[in-house]
Amino acid sequence: QVQLVESGGGLVQAGGSLRLSCAASGGTISGYTMGWIRQAPGKEREFVAAVSRSAGSTIYADFVKDRFTISRDNAKNMVYLQMNSLKPEDTAVYYCAASRYTIRQLIADYDDWGQGTQVTVSS
Repeated sequence: QVQLVESGGGLVQAGGSLRLSCAASGGTISGYTMGWIRQAPGKEREFVAAVSRSAGSTIYADFVKDRFTISRDNAKNMVYLQMNSLKPEDTAVYYCAASRYTIRQLIADYDDWGQGTQVTVSS
């Protein structure tokens, strides 16, 4: 089990950028698929992006392809989400999560979660 803490959220205008960070402690993330999941007000959590253990593979939800980039630094125990061309519909709490399984979108397979960081995109 790893403890995850997100940072980097905030208020940004549409078209702007934010970089979210996720710091892990209590263990190394090198053995985990790492993902970002978000939850908008009144909606269910939805998968955003994931990166494989070695960072050799990434997957994205269709609604963020070509706008968001997930990356990881296993040596620093960090995961990142670079978000560009933000839209008001990207407004949500963004969670960093770790999975013991191979890279996947299924949210139920992510075991360890952070507390989330709020991202608000104004129009």
